[in-house]
Amino acid sequence: MIQINSYTTVKRRERVPHEIFATYWRDVHGTLCSRLPGLGLYIQHHFDRNQDAHLWPLADGVSEIANYELDGGVEIGFASGDDQKIFQDASSILFSDEQNMFEETLAYDLPEGSKKLVSRLNDSTLNGPDRFDRIHVHFSPRSSLAQLHDYLNDELGAVLSNADEVLKLTLHLPARFNNDGMHPPAPNVAHIANAAREELAIMEVAFESPLARRSFFESKAFQSTLHGHARHIAQLKAFAVSGLYTYVNDKKLTTAGLRGSRAAELIDYLGAINQRSPEVEHLLLHGSLDD
Repeated sequence: MIQINSYTTVKRRERVPHEIFATYWRDVHGTLCSRLPGLGLYIQHHFDRNQDAHLWPLADGVSEIANYELDGGVEIGFASGDDQKIFQDASSILFSDEQNMFEETLAYDLPEGSKKLVSRLNDSTLNGPDRFDRIHVHFSPRSSLAQLHDYLNDELGAVLSNADEVLKLTLHLPARFNNDGMHPPAPNVAHIANAAREELAIMEVAFESPLARRSFFESKAFQSTLHGHARHIAQLKAFAVSGLYTYVNDKKLTTAGLRGSRAAELIDYLGAINQRSPEVEHLLLHGSLDD
């Protein structure tokens, strides 16, 4: 059971080509992070900057967060404070690697964890391109962050939860970002949030397809929520998910965490069950077939 959660936004270094960035993040940085002791949950959400601009409607009075581009979001979780401390004590080798592909990382604490309101997809250990139309929407509050969180949880979340088109709905509701400079010591990586990003709420929504998403936005049920958007949301930005990669789940390494994401995809594609045998996994973890 995960007790401590965070959601980290990531932006690649602009002069690192996206394909190189995504591959390094998946197969080099991802396996390094997943091997650190104490980790209970590790999921990479990769974003596509080039998907269409109709990801989420802007209600009257709500604007888009300006100059806000991301290449992904990360879920990190721990079963206890002791596990988190073990991870933090070992993580200097991880943070020193961030400068190779990240320009900016902002880690938001989730005091109440991530809350799944709808979960119709069997994707708790998904590794690969997203087969569904999934978006992450980042909202900044019109008045208070607490009121925005309540609105997303109780009102807007209720409407989306009851919609047949919504296959998954998860809320990541962070505390206010602390610009105290005390974030992980990753050299040459920015950790400062501007005013629009100090207070955020994140909604992860999955649909069958972009057509299903756009049709839902035209429905009476969703259109009836737009007035509430204007009351509670000042700005927002939506990001399209291109892939979902799970490295650690319930304190257990997935094949992606053990072998790398692309190797895990090949193993699944070819049905190479021998590569997932206890003997092979023990050899890869310990360098020996002996106990």
